[in-house]
Amino acid sequence: MKSIAIIPARSGSKGLPDKNIKELCGKPLMAYTIEAAKQSGQFDEIFVSTDSEKYAQIAKEFGAEVPFLRSNENAADNSSSWDVVEEVLRRYEKDGKVFDAFCLLQPTSPLRNSDDIIKAFNIYKEKSAKAVVSVCEVEHPLSWCGEIKDDLSMDGFIERAGTSQRQKMGITYRLNGAIYLADIENFRKDRFLYRAGCYACVMDKRNSVDIDTIFDFKYAEFLLKNA
Repeated sequence: MKSIAIIPARSGSKGLPDKNIKELCGKPLMAYTIEAAKQSGQFDEIFVSTDSEKYAQIAKEFGAEVPFLRSNENAADNSSSWDVVEEVLRRYEKDGKVFDAFCLLQPTSPLRNSDDIIKAFNIYKEKSAKAVVSVCEVEHPLSWCGEIKDDLSMDGFIERAGTSQRQKMGITYRLNGAIYLADIENFRKDRFLYRAGCYACVMDKRNSVDIDTIFDFKYAEFLLKNA
């Protein structure tokens, strides 16, 4: 099986400016994902999709391939990850490089390590999966969540059953955004992963930190310094 790691690293983040190259404990953020991909030994190609020459140079310094930059069409705020994936696959195919599977690795998950990636690939192979997606346990039961009305009323916020003891509730999980591994042929049918043949790769909460804000960044920094 030939596989490609696709690391999307668009420049110009609004929430946390230049977050994908922001220095985290001595290294640019994207470097953690590039290094994890390399150390996993699972990929024939490790590609960073970016619209920035500066980002491309940094990616290459840490061992990633950047033979072309992302198109302007897929560099906008509303560009989808799946559009980026398709663009990358088509560009490689145009150059005669064809892969069986891709693994989208967001650079905003710096604590996701090579063991997590290897675990996802093992599940993919053992299950003859069409896709494997990483998840982690939710911090609180879903039954504790609800919508608040404009007048702040909590009438109907949760069902009466939701007030029962937490210990009696089953474990629920959420997507953590760290790993999306998929068979390319099946992905291209409709770009939807969550059906029969898709399996979960359960990661611990520490490795599931996803950086979107300065608070997330500081939290990841704290975890790395206190590992």
